[in-house]
Formats: sequence, structure tokens, C-alpha cells
Amino acid sequence: MVDRIHQVYKAPDRSYLAIVKREIHTKAVSAGFSERRVGEIDIVVSEICTNIIIHGGGGEILVRLIEEKGIQGIELISIDSGPGMSDVNKMMTDGVSTKNTLGQGLGAIKRLSDFMQVYSQKDWGTVLLARIYNEPLPYQKKKDTAGIHTLLVAKPNETHCGDGFHSFVHNKRLKMLLGDGLGHGPQAEKAVLTAIEAFKNSPDLNPAEAIRNIHTETKKTRGLVATVAEYDFEDKTWSFCGVGNISTRINSPDNFNAYLPYNGIIGMNTPTTLTARTFKQESNQYILMFSDGLKSRFDNNRLMALQRYDFSVMAAALYKDLTRRTDDVSVVICKINT
Repeated sequence: MVDRIHQVYKAPDRSYLAIVKREIHTKAVSAGFSERRVGEIDIVVSEICTNIIIHGGGGEILVRLIEEKGIQGIELISIDSGPGMSDVNKMMTDGVSTKNTLGQGLGAIKRLSDFMQVYSQKDWGTVLLARIYNEPLPYQKKKDTAGIHTLLVAKPNETHCGDGFHSFVHNKRLKMLLGDGLGHGPQAEKAVLTAIEAFKNSPDLNPAEAIRNIHTETKKTRGLVATVAEYDFEDKTWSFCGVGNISTRINSPDNFNAYLPYNGIIGMNTPTTLTARTFKQESNQYILMFSDGLKSRFDNNRLMALQRYDFSVMAAALYKDLTRRTDDVSVVICKINT
């Protein structure tokens, strides 16, 4: 089982703990986790909730079922705006606490998780990422493929998310689509899912052709904005074509570029001429795409500091910094593994 979006659970105080733990427990059971792993997930969730309430003054937990190498997993991301930690490694040590607790929370989360990272800054808050799998992941040497991390969240109090993402590799090309249906709710979700279906069913189209095809297939929906990205593994180049306000940034240690999409609404009115823009792949380059549920101004110092973390941590930190909290939100980060 794989979730399309992250489910957000608010944890402002202790009164929410039982609800959050019960909901995530039910999700893990329904995904087929073993009894032992469900018990360990329960402990991790309990420790995460306790940490963000006691140390972070409340926050959010983002949860998504994932799958890697055919093995079921669950991703847990906690976000708070508390005082933060000046020395994360020290706080990982059992017995170390700033609140007169036993000081075993972060250590327990690390021991029971297959992967864990914490990003924290004083007077900013903390992002914690934990992934737990039903079975040990087999070792697999990295190939010339891409690492893609997504964070999609529905507008507060909505169960349907109008943002959508899809990717696949076809004929030695990685193809990605990020779309945002107009407005929010079921009709916005229908528009973006229709676009994804059109994108999946026409794998041979280049980015500009793909946008035209999506435009034709979504005319009976309320419309959307979207960008298609394509990476050619042989030519080592990126190509982008988009309509509407999906932001795309091409970042590398020595260079920064942005792709500016065309004005318009896919499914309603698009330019008669669409061409893709091409960028050369650079060492340690990553692609960042996000919808208008995020503000456009970044803290570049934080962005640079986050590059050594898992991209899900980077996405969560951007979500924390930039979310308007008034719309669906999507963040996509991609890096080519060479």
C-alpha cells in the first residue's frame, strides 16, 4: 500500500495523543505490518507525540504509507516550532533531557526505526523523519537512476488533495508531472488525477507535447496548472514545460536556475505555442518543484544546510517555513544518482 498524499495529524497538546496514536495504529494494521512491527510503530508514534508536545509546544505529524524495493513501509515526519536543539547528537544519547524526563525518546525512536534523521535549529524548531519497514530492506547498489521525494498535503480540514505528482522512467528518460487543480476539494482532485492519467497513458510525448495532451484530456474538468519535467539519462539534460504557477528551481552547489512556466490554465486556455526549456545536468544538482500552496521566498542559508539531509527532511522544512496554510501543498525534490 502506498499513499498518494501525507495525512496530517495535529498534536497541539496531550488531549490529542490517544486519537493520533489510534489513527496511525489502524493505518499500520491495515497496511499489513506484522504484530511486532505494529507494536514498535506504536512506541515510535508515542515518543514522537510526547517529544513535540513536551519539547516543541505542540506541532504536526505527517504520515504516509510507502513502499521500497517491494517492501511495505511507513513514513513519519514530526514538525514543531519549539526552541529547537543546538546539539542533536547529544540529545540522541539516553538519559539526556532538558525537561526532567528520562531522556530516552529520541534514542528509542532511532533504535526502532530503519531510518531516522533530525534537523533542528535554535529558536526555529525541529523536523524529525522516521521510516519503518515491515521487513529489512535488501542491499542494492545504486544505479544511474533518480531519487525522488514528495510531500503532498491537503488544505486544512479537507480530505481531498487537489495537488498531484507522478513519475516514471521510459526509454532512458525520467518523466515527472506536478499538477495543482484549481481551487481545492474533490473537483480539484479530479482535475489533477485526470491529468496524471493522461500523462501516464502517453509516455512517448516530450514535455511540451505532454502538456498539450493533458490540456485536451482535462477540458471537462475545472482545469489545473502543471509542469512536466524530463531527464535524459544519455544526454544528461533536463527539459521542462509548464503552464501556470508551479515553481521549478534547478539547484547545484555552483549554480541556480529557475524555470518560468507559461501563463494560462490547462484545460481552459493555454498558449498556442509551447516549447520546452533545457538545462544541462550538473554535479550534485537537485530539482525542486512546488505548488502555490507555498510562498516563493526561501531562506537560502537553511536551504544550503539542508542539502546534507534526506530530501524528505528538506521538503518538511520547506513546508514548515513556507506553507500558507490556506491551500493544498506539494513539494517535490529530485536528484539524479550518478
